[in-house]
Amino acid sequence: MIDWKLIFKILGKLLFLEAAVMSVCIVMSLCYHESDASAFGLAVVVTSIVACLLQYLGLRTTNNLNRRDAYLVVTLSWIVFSFFGAIPFVASGYLTSPTDAYFETMSGFTTTGASLIDDVESLPHALLFWRSTTQWIGGLGIVFFTIAIIPSLIGGDIKVFSAEATGPIRSKLHPRLGTQAKWIWGIYLFLTVACAFLFWIEGMSVFDSINYAMTVTATGGFATHNSSTGFFHNPYIDYTAIVFMFLSGISFSLLYLTAFRGRMREFLRNAELRLFLLLIASATLMIMVILIFSCQYSFADALRSGLFQVVSFITTTGVFNDDAGQWPHITWVILSVLMFFGGCSGSTAGGFKCIRGVMVLEIIRNELRRVIHPRAVLPVRVNNTTVPFTSQSALMGYFALYLLLCLVTYFIMIITGVDSTNSITIALSCASNVGPTLGLEIGPTMSWAILPDIVKWMLSLLMLMGRLEILSVVVIFTPSFWQGH
Repeated sequence: MIDWKLIFKILGKLLFLEAAVMSVCIVMSLCYHESDASAFGLAVVVTSIVACLLQYLGLRTTNNLNRRDAYLVVTLSWIVFSFFGAIPFVASGYLTSPTDAYFETMSGFTTTGASLIDDVESLPHALLFWRSTTQWIGGLGIVFFTIAIIPSLIGGDIKVFSAEATGPIRSKLHPRLGTQAKWIWGIYLFLTVACAFLFWIEGMSVFDSINYAMTVTATGGFATHNSSTGFFHNPYIDYTAIVFMFLSGISFSLLYLTAFRGRMREFLRNAELRLFLLLIASATLMIMVILIFSCQYSFADALRSGLFQVVSFITTTGVFNDDAGQWPHITWVILSVLMFFGGCSGSTAGGFKCIRGVMVLEIIRNELRRVIHPRAVLPVRVNNTTVPFTSQSALMGYFALYLLLCLVTYFIMIITGVDSTNSITIALSCASNVGPTLGLEIGPTMSWAILPDIVKWMLSLLMLMGRLEILSVVVIFTPSFWQGH
């Protein structure tokens, strides 16, 4: 049975955290003498009242969280966080439609980065900072963030981590999940601070450097300027963004083992990282050649623009320094493949994940061998670890659901009048939490404001499913989830 009291208790604690973060935005608005302080004040009051109510409903409950509770609380936490996080947009009047505000906030928390705001430069500083903060918190997960801050939040935190973590294989760095969460968040914070510092010394303002660092390390992509990092026309900023997008697309557990345990050999031999590097290198080379010979780019510009877009798409960040929508269509195919694969498991990146790509390649190789040797026992091995059959079947189930959701989304958008190219790339973009799309009506540099409201709600759900890796959300809609003990 679902322990609703415990779920209310957890959601109440999470909402107190969200109210505290929004309180920082009130201070920022007052410092800049802008008009959105009252909007954030209203959001803080409403969120705090609901948090108190949920805490009251959760009194006298145990901390014994079962697996059903964990999957439900993780899904509800993202939905509820996005609902209350949308209040400042509506209350300030910058997004008058609740649908648009919810879409924008869900896009932020899931680090998708798709935006409905045509002119982000018209937003006040506090709202811009709130957009960036939603991505930074969502980068490693709302509940995972809370576990790092409040280790005693719940007794079943390992189940919550399993429901929210990305990738089919989990790396355990420490026996206590709270300690592991703090180490991983420590690396995340270090990357953010280092990125912000470099952006600042390369010419960004303090405000811009903090916001871009938060969204780059979260692989989210929200920007404070309409032309993203292209606004600065600074190659040093572009290459800094490339480095930190790349690092944020690598497993944080692998970064920890390399930086603090000195396991460089394990880093270099990691099969997932090798595939990640291979995809980046091969895609960059192909796009560079196309840009040089078809678009008359110089070698330096082709390298910078090509590498930037490749890393941005494969890490599902979505920032841009060039308009890839104006490139030859063959580059769209290459970028769409990268959009599908995404980054490494255990990173802030979205997508199918390179570790699943490695597993699929191993399964295909084994099946080809089995054609010749039908009686052979051929285990699937990744990084010298045998992948159990249950993980292999889960991989195929995830892959089938991923494609099915993208196809259903594609057909519904076609029915609502969205063109074919945008429909398929928007579906891939949301399912992989990438943000930019490739097309003429809604290109990588454009907002998604022209989409019908029904499509926006559907895409909000798809972004959530993509962030929680589909199965964690879909399982809630199955009859077996609500039956039995």
